[in-house]
Amino acid sequence: MRNPEDIIIAPIITEKSYRLANEENKYSFRVHPDANKIEIKNAVEKLFNVKVLSVNTINVKPKKKRLGKFEGRTNRWKKAVVTLKEGDRIEFFAAS
Repeated sequence: MRNPEDIIIAPIITEKSYRLANEENKYSFRVHPDANKIEIKNAVEKLFNVKVLSVNTINVKPKKKRLGKFEGRTNRWKKAVVTLKEGDRIEFFAAS
């Protein structure tokens, strides 16, 4: 069994993820590519002390990029969208 810190790499902070968090209580995370939904659920519950209702995962494919004559690809990664129980919240920002 992996550590929760190894499974959850970072939260995804975008306008869309902020809207999902406020309106639908869904939070987005960048996760380890080999992690499954059960591991992600357990890691989020342990790290943030919340109750997870469901986990949806997306494998983000690499995109082609070029710089002048050189061509390459971005890294592939995995995204997880986690739905929390009503009343539970995760605070990513410090209160100001």
